[in-house]
Amino acid sequence: MAETFKNFKLALGTSSATAYTCPASTTAIVLLCQVANVDGTNEADATVTWTDASDSDASTALVSSVPVPAGSSLGVLSGKLVLEAGDTVAGLASAASDLVLSGSVVEMS
Repeated sequence: MAETFKNFKLALGTSSATAYTCPASTTAIVLLCQVANVDGTNEADATVTWTDASDSDASTALVSSVPVPAGSSLGVLSGKLVLEAGDTVAGLASAASDLVLSGSVVEMS
């Protein structure tokens, strides 16, 4: 089984967008997922979800409308998250261009 370490990132807007999709025939373990507030003045709320492709694309919140102070960050996971092929990680913010979602995964295929 081959292991590949990868990073993902997404500048969050006010509509949900996908930051990472687990490739076909692959299992991925999300090692890190955090949201950073890159606005030096304003607080913004973060929502991050994962979608289970094997369960009719059921979406589950990892964090929902959590405030991230200006110049600060929010750890989204306190442990690891296992994703299967087609599962996604997505996010949105209460203000466009204030928050950036970053993560690291190890993909096993």
